[in-house]
Amino acid sequence: MTSHQPPGKRLRLFVAIELPGEVLQALNDIQHELQQEPALARLRWVRPEGIHLTLKFLGETPAAKQPAIEQMIARAVEGVAPFDLHLGRLGKFGGRSSPRVVWVDVAGDVEALQRLQAAVERELAKAGFPPESRAFSPHLTLARIPPERARDVAEPLARVIEAATPGSAAMRVGSVALMKSELRPSGAVYTRLFDAPLR
Repeated sequence: MTSHQPPGKRLRLFVAIELPGEVLQALNDIQHELQQEPALARLRWVRPEGIHLTLKFLGETPAAKQPAIEQMIARAVEGVAPFDLHLGRLGKFGGRSSPRVVWVDVAGDVEALQRLQAAVERELAKAGFPPESRAFSPHLTLARIPPERARDVAEPLARVIEAATPGSAAMRVGSVALMKSELRPSGAVYTRLFDAPLR
């Protein structure tokens, strides 16, 4: 499936695995559990429908590049069979006193996921998207922490992460999507532009 844009336009793009409804519901439940801690209620919570398993962030990209990007994603998934993942543990990015992001990682066939991400990375490098300097760390972002609140939430966040039980909602990864992100005052809106099935 593909949706092409006017050639002069620029699009904010990323490559991701979309999550099924039961996984999004599980993430919503985890967020609700975390929000019971008063110190965490005012974090910037990501709406569950806006959570994806991002494989590659492309950023602002000329719309004219979209067809080539789609071809590269299709090549990256050639010969990749569907595989299974499930929710893992709760964690955070940032130091103990300066947390920045709250996330849930994924477990299951993570090796297949890493091979898929590496193939996407290799193909898109041919279109001028430089490989990430950091190792791929598959995760699902639940909340972002404003810098001015980091110190206040650090201790309660560490305590909640230690006690949390994210559950194990499962998913079968069957395709990779090219996604468009539009930043609006009400929050980001995501649109799937292209979907490459695994087979």
